Amino acid sequence: MAKAYLVGSGIAALSAAAFLIRDGGFAGRDIHVFEEQEQTGGSLDAAGTAEAGYTMRGGRMFEAQFRCTYDLLSTIPSLDDPSKSVTQDTFDCHDAFPWDDVSRLVDADRKIVDVRSMGFRERDRLDLVKCLATPERLLDRKRISDCFSEGFFTTNFWFMWCTTFAFEPWHSAIEFRRYLNRFVHLFPEFDTMSGIFRTRYNQYDSIVRPLQTWLADQGVTVHTGHRVTDLTFAQGEGTTVERILYTRDGHRERREVGPEDLVFVTNGSMTANSSLGSDTAAPVPDTSGSSGAWRLWQWLARGREDFGNPHVFDRSVKDSTWESFTVTCKDPLFAELMEALGGREAGRGGLMTFPASNWLLTIVLNHQPVYADQPADITVWWGYGLFPDRAGNHIGKPMTDCTGQEILREVLHHLKFDENAERIAAASTVIPCLMPYITSQFLVREHGDRPQVVPKGSTNLAFIGQFAEVPDDVVFTVEYSVRTAWTAVAQLLHLDKAPPPVYKGAHDPRVLVRALETMHRA
Repeated sequence: MAKAYLVGSGIAALSAAAFLIRDGGFAGRDIHVFEEQEQTGGSLDAAGTAEAGYTMRGGRMFEAQFRCTYDLLSTIPSLDDPSKSVTQDTFDCHDAFPWDDVSRLVDADRKIVDVRSMGFRERDRLDLVKCLATPERLLDRKRISDCFSEGFFTTNFWFMWCTTFAFEPWHSAIEFRRYLNRFVHLFPEFDTMSGIFRTRYNQYDSIVRPLQTWLADQGVTVHTGHRVTDLTFAQGEGTTVERILYTRDGHRERREVGPEDLVFVTNGSMTANSSLGSDTAAPVPDTSGSSGAWRLWQWLARGREDFGNPHVFDRSVKDSTWESFTVTCKDPLFAELMEALGGREAGRGGLMTFPASNWLLTIVLNHQPVYADQPADITVWWGYGLFPDRAGNHIGKPMTDCTGQEILREVLHHLKFDENAERIAAASTVIPCLMPYITSQFLVREHGDRPQVVPKGSTNLAFIGQFAEVPDDVVFTVEYSVRTAWTAVAQLLHLDKAPPPVYKGAHDPRVLVRALETMHRA
């Protein structure tokens, strides 16, 4: 029987394993996942305890047109209620606790900004339409800032867009254009964020754990502590992997790969070299060198144009770094003050961004509990800063140099919760996380910098995850990783069942009319 080997254990690899079983007829015992870390799940991580403080590098948002993700998770039972799928649980959660944001932007005086108006000038509207209409190839090596005037980056639209999706002005115009086309149907609801879906808990508890449980029940083997260092290829035409080289416990080992076997590689990593701080310490930058996901891609791509160009994405850390923080609070006061300010109960308010913040802070108080094991008397909330290298307005030093408690003080300053700051701080554990590659997939690129999911001539190798190329779809989403997994399995096995097409709202005249009406709202 053919075997499948997956390098990395993020959502792309876990999805590929599930598709191999569901659509490819593989037995779980013939699927092996190699993971260099001790924990699986890749970027969809969440850990900690109520006592020591919870941690979460980030949270992914969903929307109604994540077709591949919902298709996959419709076959995976929820851990809370096995009679219900993860997809149905997500839909039920959205129906019960939809976002209805009325405090999306808050100004320097803590006044809620009226974001029903996008704040556009006529030039901004014309530039947006031009960007939407420009053929993607003409945006090779261009930044977003090459396509818009300086004033565009002070509009309500930009502040909402960049903090929802984590764009910076220096990021790729190609990716920005793809996002505009992919999510243009969300324009009319963008101020309230009502079109955004969330999982019941964090994505590790809501997606990774159920998927891992299902795969384990099928007999899939996950080898943690295995760092894949190289692949060797058979001589002759085409690309056929014949051997996987890896290290385990400091020893070099190999796994022979038959010509009928399949190999799936997660190339690159958004959350590689992340480092955690604490209440009393800032995160220490990880200078140990590239992670296995980056090094493997670098090694494989030597002299091969069809394997992409990893250095486009891994050598501009200053352009791809931002910092998040997770707050575990033992006092309901913060949640009560936020509900009063935002006019919505916890879980319905959506994102809150402070455009006047030098760090461009955004926070979110999601529906509780955020963790499956979270006690009822604990509140967990999360935030991040897109400009962590700048001095804070209140603290006066870069976010990257701040302890968890100093970051909390900066947030409370923008919220004008100063008179309650001592009480909130005393009840809170704040764990910051510095992520040098978190938006590396958005960096300026050109066509060919990301490899095709199945490179031309490949017989048994596929690339999956955020740094493989899927036309039209958008990176930094769970949907993108799942789509690469489904594409890889379908193409390598020559299956009739291919992934559903990427939703293209921009091709629907009704969607475009509503978007244009939103752009012109006064």
